[in-house]
Amino acid sequence: MVLTAFHLLFFAFIIVAGFWNGSARNMVTPGGLAPYGVRGVLDGAAVVYFSYIGYDSASTMAEEIRDPARALPVGIAGSVLIVSALYCLMSVALCVMLPYTEITESAPFSSAFRDKAGWRWASNVVGAGASIGIVASLLVAMLGQARYLCVIARARLVPAWLAKVHPSTGTPMNATIFLGLCTASIALFTELQIVFEMISIGTLLAFYLVANALIYHRYAKVGATRPLHVLLFLLLLTLSSVGFSLSRRIDGKWRWGMALFGAMSVAVVAIFHCTAQQGAAGPPSEWTVPLMPWPAAASVFLNVFLMTTLKMRSFQRFGIWSLVITIFYVCYGVHSTYTAEENEIVNAMIHDANADILS
Repeated sequence: MVLTAFHLLFFAFIIVAGFWNGSARNMVTPGGLAPYGVRGVLDGAAVVYFSYIGYDSASTMAEEIRDPARALPVGIAGSVLIVSALYCLMSVALCVMLPYTEITESAPFSSAFRDKAGWRWASNVVGAGASIGIVASLLVAMLGQARYLCVIARARLVPAWLAKVHPSTGTPMNATIFLGLCTASIALFTELQIVFEMISIGTLLAFYLVANALIYHRYAKVGATRPLHVLLFLLLLTLSSVGFSLSRRIDGKWRWGMALFGAMSVAVVAIFHCTAQQGAAGPPSEWTVPLMPWPAAASVFLNVFLMTTLKMRSFQRFGIWSLVITIFYVCYGVHSTYTAEENEIVNAMIHDANADILS
C-alpha cells in the first residue's frame, strides 16, 4: 500500500509537470500524430503489452479475500481501467514535452525533464521513482507467482515442499523464498530485453489458452454436449487469426488477405454464436463473462495477432524453455501426481474402514 500510494503521487507529478512544460505542437510535428501510420501503432502494441500484464496476479489472492466472487472481478477490471488511464496520460505528457524524434530510449522521462524543462532535480526524482517502480513490479510478480507455485505443488506437479504455508501469516513461505532466489538470479544474469520478450510471449500464449478454455468450458459439457463442434470452432478461429496476422506482415498484394481472414474470423464467431447457444453448458452460478463468445474470441484473435509481431528469437527461446518444462513434467510431475492420487485413495479407504469399525 505504501508503494502504491508513492506511485500514484509519482505519476501525478509526471503528468502535471509534463503538461505544464509541454506544448501541443510537439504532438503533430514532425511527421504528424502517427508518423509511422497504422503499421507503426500495431508493431508497438506487442511491446507496450508488457505494461498491461500482471492483473491476473489478483486472482491468485482468492484464498486471502473475504468475498472473492465479488471482489476479484471488480479489482481486476478496475485496476486495468485505472492503470490504462495513467499509462495514456503519462505517454501524452511525454509527447507534449518532446517531439518523438528527441525522445531517448534509455531514460525518456528523466532526459525530458533534464533537457527540455531544465529541472535536473526532477530528473533525479523520476529516475529514483522508476527504480522503485521496477522493484514494486518484481514484488507484485513474485506475489502472484508464489501462489501459482503453491497451488501446483499441492497437486504434486512440483515438490510438495513448495506448498508449505507459514503457520502465522498464512502465506506460501517456501515458494516465495524460492522465487525470490530465481528472480534475483534472472535479474543478475539476463538482459532486460530478453526478459521482456519471454514475458510477453509467455503471457500472450497463456491468455490465448485461457480464452480457448473459457469457450470450451462454457459450451462443452461432459456427458451432455458433444465437444467436437466447439473444438472445430476454436481451430477455425485460430487458423483465421493466424492468416490475418501473417497477411499483415506481407506488404503489397497480400492486403486482400487481411480483409479475407478478418471477415472469416467474424463469420466463424457469428455462426458459432447462433448455432451453439442451444447446446451451451450454462454459465457458472457466481460471475460470468458477458456477451459470450465474442469477448473470448476477440482475446484469441488479439493474442495470436500480437504473438506474430514478436521476433523469431523469442519463439526459439520460448520453445527451448517449454521443452525443458515438458521434460520435467514427463519425468517428475506425471509420476508424482499419480503417486499422490494413489496415496489419497489409500488414505480415504483407511479412513472409511476405521469409521466402520468405530460405528
